[in-house]
Parts: sequence; C-alpha cells; structure tokens
Amino acid sequence: MMRNRKQLLRATLIMSVLLLALPFSFQAEPLSIVQPNISANGFFSTDKAQQGRTIQAAVVLDIPSGFHINSNRPLAKFLIATSLKIEAPGGIRVGPISYPRAQLRNFSFSQDKLSVYEGRVVLRFSVTIPANFATGVTPLRARLRYQSCNDEACFPPVSRTVEMPIAIVGANESAKRINGNIFGGGRRG
Repeated sequence: MMRNRKQLLRATLIMSVLLLALPFSFQAEPLSIVQPNISANGFFSTDKAQQGRTIQAAVVLDIPSGFHINSNRPLAKFLIATSLKIEAPGGIRVGPISYPRAQLRNFSFSQDKLSVYEGRVVLRFSVTIPANFATGVTPLRARLRYQSCNDEACFPPVSRTVEMPIAIVGANESAKRINGNIFGGGRRG
C-alpha cells in the first residue's frame, strides 16, 4: 500500500510539472511573425501653395526588405488592394491618384503570381488651390489602406491617416521647389 501511494504521489508530481510546462511549450509561432514597420509620409513639390495654382503631392511608403503590399489592382478579388483617398477642405481640388507600376512576383504561399509593391512606393496626385482660397495653413488628410505580407504570411489590413498640412500664400508670393528626390529637380520662384 505504501509503495502504491509513493507511486501515485510521484505520478501526480510528474503530471503537475508537465501541466505547468505545457503553456510554455506551445508558445507561439505567431509571436515571431511581426507586421513590418512601413513608413508613410506626405510630401509637396513646393514649400507653399500659391492661390490659383496647382502643385504636385505624394504619399511615399517605405516597405522593409522581405515584405510587400498588394498593388492597387491585385490579380485576385479576395486580395486587399492598396488605396489612397485624399480629404481636402471645400474648394481645393485633388486630382486622381497615380499609382506606380506593380511588380509581378511568385511567393511560397501562392501558385499564381501576385501584383505587389516592394521597397519605396510613391503615390502621386495634384492639388489645385482656388484663386480666392484663404491664406494660411490648410490641412489635407491622406487615408491609406493596404495589406502587407512576407513570403510566408499576410497580415491583417492596415488603415492609416497621413496628415499633410500646406501653407497657402497669395498668387504673387514666391514658392520654392522642394523634395526634388520625389518630384524632380528645378526651382521656381
């Protein structure tokens, strides 16, 4: 009887140790898969926007190496397209978004090629300021939606807002070209 009791205690102790170890042994692969830190920033082609003129604008995404996002026209209906919508105060006209050419890539999770963006992605649009628009700083908001993936998995879609304030000045005030690395060089005054 004593021997059975010792065996029972020993078995209970072993089971308790195993049960305590279980949650730790099943810890998760998902913790090792981290959504990439994709930067999104807004830029204008001039330091100020003159009344009655059109300026170029862009939202630039920098996607870390080893990751991609679906293009604005994915090849399968179930994929989340990259989209950009610009909100501007009444009177300011925003031109259509110009998306870059996508790359067709093969990934381990799909038998078909996918239409994706990788690296630096520049989404361009124009902004036209009415001749009678009030001077001062005016906010524009870029609403961005995308889904990022790596070669093994896709992450939940992300919606982000990029604030893009622009200084509106009179038609005769000078505006200097900036961000030549995005819009090309040259100056105008």
